[in-house]
Order: sequence, then structure tokens, then C-alpha cells
Amino acid sequence: MSRIGKLPVEFAADISVSTNGNVITFAKGKNSVDLDTKGNVDFSLEGNILTFATKSQEKAHRAFWGTYRALAQNIVVGLTTGYTKQLEINGVGYRAAVQGRVLNLQLGHSHDINYDLPEGLEAVVEKNVITLKSHDKQTLGQVAAEIRSFRPPEPYKGKGVKYMEEHIVRKAGKTAKK
Repeated sequence: MSRIGKLPVEFAADISVSTNGNVITFAKGKNSVDLDTKGNVDFSLEGNILTFATKSQEKAHRAFWGTYRALAQNIVVGLTTGYTKQLEINGVGYRAAVQGRVLNLQLGHSHDINYDLPEGLEAVVEKNVITLKSHDKQTLGQVAAEIRSFRPPEPYKGKGVKYMEEHIVRKAGKTAKK
């Protein structure tokens, strides 16, 4: 039995929640996010509380119960406080700059990498740290992973793009012959 699915999703009064069939729409200011349950769970909206229930006792429906509750909670947290990820660039000559909606990366390739930032996501670069902010947790994680994939950190010197909280396990280099 899902312990996550049992918990209600509470949201502030400034977030408007509406339902249309199997779609739940969360809106705050200019940001609006839809959660399509595809008919896998039942939900009810009473005031500022959204609760989820299983359609049946099938294994798939029970799994979707906790999943959709967690997705709804992530949307509410994203609209109230937002999400942030930080990437650190290590390496001689490795740089990043933001020009409008484009993140320009110089990561030791023969060319610059121009990454178009999606709507709803903003990037700030300070020295060698890229800070990404968004109200959508999934998009934020996807963009951070794509930026990291341009030059993942290597284990000998640690050069590359890594998450701030990531720890790179270092390897010993070649040893001199005695």
C-alpha cells in the first residue's frame, strides 16, 4: 500500500487548481502546469486540498497512485518556491556565458556550444558556476543533465561539468618507473 499516495497535497490560496476530466491544471501568476493522469487514478479537490485514490487494486493502478501524488506535490512546490540546480565548470579555458535565451559554453571542443534554454527556465553564470532556476522539476533536471553531458567530469583531473553536490572519484595517474 502506498504511503506517499495516502498523503494529501495542500497548496496555498494563491495557486488556482482546476480539473477537466483526467487533467489537473495548476496556475500561479503567468505559470501554468497541467498534470494528465490518463485515467489511472481518481482524485478529488476540496478547498485547498487535493487527494488521490486508486482506480482499482491492480498493481499498475496502485503504482500510479503514489506517482501522480508525488508529481502533483512537485508542481505545487515548484510554483511556490521553485527549484534550483547548480553546475560547476572545472578546466583551463572552460567558460560559460548567458546571452538572452542562449547559454554559450566553451568546453575545450573545436567549437562553442550554444544551448537554447527552454521557456520557464532561467540561467545565471557567476565565474565557473551555472545556476539554473525553474518551476518545473523535470525540465530543470533534463536541461542540467544535457549541459553536463557536453563534457562530463573525467576521473584524473576532474575537468568538465559537474553538479555542485557531485563528488568525483579520482584515479591515480601513471606512476614513474623505478
